[in-house]
Amino acid sequence: MSDPNSPNRFNEETATYTVRGAETPDLEAGVAAIRNVLATLPVRPGVYRMQDARGDVLYVGKARALKNRVTNYTQVTRLSKRLQRMVAQTRSMTIVTTNNEAEALLLEAQLIKRYRPPYNVLLRDDKSFPFILLRQDHDFARVQLHRGARRYKGDYFGPFAGAGQVRQTLNALQKLFLLRSCTDGFFSTRDRPCLLYQIRRCSAPCVGRIDTEGYADLVSDARNFLQGKKTQVQAKLGEQMEAAAANLDFELAAILRDRLKALTFIQGSQAINAEGVGDVDIFALACKSGVMGVQAFFIRGGQNWGHRSFFPAHTNEVPEDEVLTQFLMQFYEEVPPPKTIFVDRNLEEARLLSEALAERSGHKVAIGVPQRGPRRRLLEQAQRNAVEALDRRLAESTTQAKLLAEVADLFELPEPPNRIEVYDNSHIQGTNALGAMVVAGPEGFRKNQYRKFNIKRPETIAGDDYGMMREVFGRRFARAQAEDPDRTQGDWPDLVLIDGGRGQLNAVKGVLEDLGIEDVCLVGVAKGPHHGRDGREVFHLMDGRELTLPVNSPVLFYLQRLRDEVHRFAIGAHRDKRAKAIGASPLDEVPGIGPARKKALLMHFGTGRAVRNASLEDLKKAPGVSAAVAQQVYDFYHAR
Repeated sequence: MSDPNSPNRFNEETATYTVRGAETPDLEAGVAAIRNVLATLPVRPGVYRMQDARGDVLYVGKARALKNRVTNYTQVTRLSKRLQRMVAQTRSMTIVTTNNEAEALLLEAQLIKRYRPPYNVLLRDDKSFPFILLRQDHDFARVQLHRGARRYKGDYFGPFAGAGQVRQTLNALQKLFLLRSCTDGFFSTRDRPCLLYQIRRCSAPCVGRIDTEGYADLVSDARNFLQGKKTQVQAKLGEQMEAAAANLDFELAAILRDRLKALTFIQGSQAINAEGVGDVDIFALACKSGVMGVQAFFIRGGQNWGHRSFFPAHTNEVPEDEVLTQFLMQFYEEVPPPKTIFVDRNLEEARLLSEALAERSGHKVAIGVPQRGPRRRLLEQAQRNAVEALDRRLAESTTQAKLLAEVADLFELPEPPNRIEVYDNSHIQGTNALGAMVVAGPEGFRKNQYRKFNIKRPETIAGDDYGMMREVFGRRFARAQAEDPDRTQGDWPDLVLIDGGRGQLNAVKGVLEDLGIEDVCLVGVAKGPHHGRDGREVFHLMDGRELTLPVNSPVLFYLQRLRDEVHRFAIGAHRDKRAKAIGASPLDEVPGIGPARKKALLMHFGTGRAVRNASLEDLKKAPGVSAAVAQQVYDFYHAR
């Protein structure tokens, strides 16, 4: 079996076939383009991509026999309306062959994630899943929340449904095992215990209150706890408490008693009873009114690590089994699968899916439908949660659709807006200035499309709110014109809200007029006559009118929520930028000076100013600084 992480596992250079056709979109042209590629197709596993006249990917599919599968698209009368629309837009195809069907399934998930095609079922989720990381690159291991790539050496436990479940578990680990959660930098500079030691949440290894062997024992207990061996940990704590009491060490016995109480509380606070289940993920799918939702439960070591609802996109006219199969493949593109996965139906491709996940993870993965016992009860609970979450989603969607329709009436839009962009600026007396954009639509906030704009044009005066707005809008819409002049990619807004009054609105309006853009609805949102204390806003329109809404208007609440979100994002981005600026050093500007040499110079001279004023001979005396580097630093500060 080939290495699932090998970069050459799927070689498009040697296994790709492409055909291109005319750009006129019609069904006959699409069928002709597909037929042209059929003559070159082998009867072997692989992945095919349908592309439109511009080369954008419409659909990614996999096949056990490429020639047989692609032939089906030429039999138009047997296709659903959805697939007929796709074929009508198809003008080229790219084919990648693989060694087997399992590899094709893995590659299909990778390509769907990369291209986000409009005719594939898509897993919509803005955040990666959080894990607990027990690091092993330090004598005194740190326990922490972790997202993203696994860069550190250590044990990863997860996935958890959300950061809340991780923090709850980390809090339990601190109470039970007294593991440190501080950074290595904070750890290395301590000369006395911190507050966590005082409240019995840390064993203070930073100041030698516990030795390496004793701390390693705590780490081992924490690892056993996270792996579900709670009974073993409980028995060990009980024995230690009895031994301490027998030795008349009542203070230690009391500490161990409190840790036992914490363990008992955690065992009793599980939202669901998963004792004896082991490591398993549970998925249930619900469908109503053409909308599908998937409920996922994460069980590790018999512990409930939370649940989350997902609502895949592009599910119209797609069978439920296919939706769940595609969802699972895309879900496990990011998350390592457990050895057991429970689903609420018998999937046609369960065997193939199991084989593909086993190839990716390096261990066997069983996919099945539990029939009885606690596993069945867990699945039934997931099914109930799936239905309830979908009902809430439909109710929210109905309310959201009504709000957007009222927004369209308020601002005289031809139809409810599909994309709303909201802008704000943030700075402190002109320093660390930036602009912020948040995006909202029928499904809520689209956080993966938020953007920050560092104010960097020399003509923009620091602290000039009008000038900052002009720069932000000039860059945003000039790029939109260059990248999507035909406005077919869904990146052009139907409504733009600007945090500010008539002045900001006129500044932005002038920028768009200079770019030749006159059909984007702009609205300025300013505080009311009592400076917003009465909860009212004034909406400035492009034709000079001003609108206000009743204080109990749902539309007003919605628009205020949009404005508050861009405030939150802009202030957070500004804080991050300010924090980086505070930590900056004049030595950062010296070419060829990396972190190690910068640290050596600062440790030797004390401040960046002292480095700048040092003579060449003094620079050469700094440890770790060669004569060439000393000359480079001296020349940088003393060049004429």
